[in-house]
Amino acid sequence: MKIIIAPDSFKGSLSAVEVAKAINKGVKNAYADAKTYLLPVADGGEGTMETLVAATNGKIQEVVVVGPLGNEVKAAYGILGDGETCVIEMAVSSGLALVPEGKLAPLDATTYGAGQLIKQALNDGFSSFVIALGGSATNDGGAGMLQALGLKLLDKMGKEVGYGGGELAAIEKIDTRCFDPRIKNSKFLIASDVQNPLIGLNGASHIFGPQKGASPEDVKILDENMRHWADLIAGVTGISLHDLLGAGAAGGIGGAFQAFFPAKMERGVDVVLEYVKFHSYLKDADLVITGEGQVDYQTASGKTPLGVAQAAISENVPSIILAGAVGEGVEVLYDYGVVSVHSIIDRPMTLSESMKQTAILLEKSAEQIIRSYFYSLIKELEGGRLI
Repeated sequence: MKIIIAPDSFKGSLSAVEVAKAINKGVKNAYADAKTYLLPVADGGEGTMETLVAATNGKIQEVVVVGPLGNEVKAAYGILGDGETCVIEMAVSSGLALVPEGKLAPLDATTYGAGQLIKQALNDGFSSFVIALGGSATNDGGAGMLQALGLKLLDKMGKEVGYGGGELAAIEKIDTRCFDPRIKNSKFLIASDVQNPLIGLNGASHIFGPQKGASPEDVKILDENMRHWADLIAGVTGISLHDLLGAGAAGGIGGAFQAFFPAKMERGVDVVLEYVKFHSYLKDADLVITGEGQVDYQTASGKTPLGVAQAAISENVPSIILAGAVGEGVEVLYDYGVVSVHSIIDRPMTLSESMKQTAILLEKSAEQIIRSYFYSLIKELEGGRLI
C-alpha cells in the first residue's frame, strides 16, 4: 500500500509539515506497513517558503525589514537546496499576520519590506527567485517594493511620496534611473493562485481590499488610485496592467512584477509541486491524501487540494481531501480525481477548540479513512483478520 500525503497548512493551527505528520500517524495506526511519502505543499500563500526550503533541504536567512505598517519586523528569505535559488514570501515581510488585531490599514500598508528582501538577496549574490504572493496586508500596487529597489515615485513638487495605496494618487512621475540594474539580469518565478486584474470590480481593491480592512469608501479610493498608478506605469513601460490577469495579486504587486521585472507567473501550487518532485512519487501509488483548513467551491480556483488532485489524477491516482471545515460547492472537486472530502471535526466544538486539537483530529480522520478505503486490502494483508 503506497500513500502520498501532500497537504497544505491549516492556517493558524499547523504548518503543512505538521499536518502531513499528523495524517501519517493516522495512516500508520490503520496499517503500520503502509508505505507513506510526506510531501507537504503550498499554493503560493503563507508557508510556501518553509515548504520549499524543507523539501529541498535548504536554509533560512533572517533579515530585518520595514513591515506593512512601517515599523521594523524580523523577516527572512529561503535558500533552496541547490544553493542558487532564493524564495521570498510576501507574507513574511508584508503579511496580514504582522498586523495587530484591529490595526489593519489598507490605505497605508506598504510592500517596502518585500523590496528590501529582494535587495538583500541580490546583495548576497542571488539572481534566481521564487516569489510567493499570498497573504499580504497591502494594497499599494507594489509601489513600496519598487521604492525599496530604487524606483523614484515623485509628487508634483518632485518629492518622493509616502507609503501605501493611499499615496498612489499623489504620484506625478515615475523615475526609473536608479532602479536596481541587477533585476534585469535576474529571473523571477511568481507563484500565485490569483488571476484578478489590477482594477475594476474584479480587481485587487474590490476583491481583496475588504479582507485587509478596507471600508466601501476605502475600496473606492484604492481602486481609483490604482487606476492612476496603472496609467503612469503604462506611460513608462508600455504595459497596461489595468485588465491584465494576475496583476491584482497581493494588492497589485503582481502587476509590479509584470511591469518592471523579467518575471513569469505560474499557479502557486504547480510551482511547489514541481520543486517537491511530486510527479516522481505517483508511480504505483494507491492514494493521495491532501487538505487544508477550509475547503469549498473556491478551492477549485487553484488552491492546493485542487492542484494536488489534478496532478495525481494525471497518473490515475485518486485523492481524498481532509479539511477543518467543508463549505458549499465541493462537488466540483469530484471532476478532478477527488474521491471524497472529509471534515476532521468529529463532534460539536468551537473554532478555538478545533484549532487546538487539529493534530489529533487529523490523525483520527486519516485512520478512519484508511480503514474504510482499504478495508478489503488490509483484511487480505493481515491474513483475513480485521485489525
